Amino acid sequence: MRFLKLSLQQLASVVFLILTLCASTSAVAVPDVGKSKDHPLLSRYPDSYIAEYEKNFNALEFAVGGTGAAAQRKSIEGNATVITYFYNKVDSQPSPLQLIRNYQNAIKTIGGEVVYERLPRDGDGGETTLKVTTGGKDIWVRVEPGIFSAPTQSYRLQIVEVAAMQQVVSANKLLDELNKNGFIALYINFDTGKWDLKADGQATVREIVTMLKTTPALKIAIEGHTDNVGQAVANKTLSENRARSVMNAIVAGGIDAKRLSSAGFGQERPVADNRSEEGRAKNRRVELVKK
Repeated sequence: MRFLKLSLQQLASVVFLILTLCASTSAVAVPDVGKSKDHPLLSRYPDSYIAEYEKNFNALEFAVGGTGAAAQRKSIEGNATVITYFYNKVDSQPSPLQLIRNYQNAIKTIGGEVVYERLPRDGDGGETTLKVTTGGKDIWVRVEPGIFSAPTQSYRLQIVEVAAMQQVVSANKLLDELNKNGFIALYINFDTGKWDLKADGQATVREIVTMLKTTPALKIAIEGHTDNVGQAVANKTLSENRARSVMNAIVAGGIDAKRLSSAGFGQERPVADNRSEEGRAKNRRVELVKK
């Protein structure tokens, strides 16, 4: 076997060439994994690439309350996209907190909300749950910064799109159901933990007002109900506030408050199985009850 003999000057030149090639290679952006792309709602953090990509119909878990290991998680079912990104260069990658704040701000600018956050600490990159309703869909986002990969770090986006429950009811249909069954369940969309009426809820209230104006002898009770996610006491308060919000909107529409009452029952009266997201969605309702 023959060995190549190099002078010290020649050896130094070879080492310099190798280091130069390595530096050049590290500066080149790594291509995304095949058949992958950013989600249309959220772009990637600058100077990162897609290492893993999955898109299918699935149920993913999102933290919605609590702290640390005791975080309450909610299963959301729909069109799911899971993307793992890696940064191209160590010196340009953000801190986990910087990444979380960037995505939170991005969601807020399009009318979304921060549902949950766990801030980074030693040994944990943290996470945040975001939600926005756009294009007729409720979109849930989970952002998880990675801290263990090397030489660069990673982060993962989990995004689930759920067709928002749209309730288009007419005044005639409302009256027919009340006369037939004595009540009607309305699936009015509220943001998590809130009771402010959104556009579709206001449209439903307008139909209720029309019904009450055309039947002046009719009196109704507005009853709020929730699923079993969260604390029972908090859910009862939330359901009371949502029922009262609907009642106040009806009064604002010109109906005498003496014809109305409101009450909240929280998670006490489920109409479906709370073990599935579909069942929980049916339990989150406002009922009109004929007096």
